[in-house]
Amino acid sequence: MPPSTQKFPLGHPDSPEIPIRSSADLGATIRGQRKQLALTQLDLAGLGNTGNRFIVDLENGKPTVQLQKALDILDLLGLEVVVRTKASRSL
Repeated sequence: MPPSTQKFPLGHPDSPEIPIRSSADLGATIRGQRKQLALTQLDLAGLGNTGNRFIVDLENGKPTVQLQKALDILDLLGLEVVVRTKASRSL
């Protein structure tokens, strides 16, 4: 069953936005959400129909993981990627 059709806890619409500026940031966010949902890496690998090694690499911020698989795991965890123009920075 594809991750988007499974009944799984989803994020809350009022959840804070987390800026992701590196693969390590993404991995830490995924790890935090997985732990909040009380899932092990093996649980997530099974639910995401992927290998445990992929989850370990993803959470460790490996920059060469497959993008679609990473997006599928984010969806499974109730997370999404939103791209927007950066807010201007004051110096």
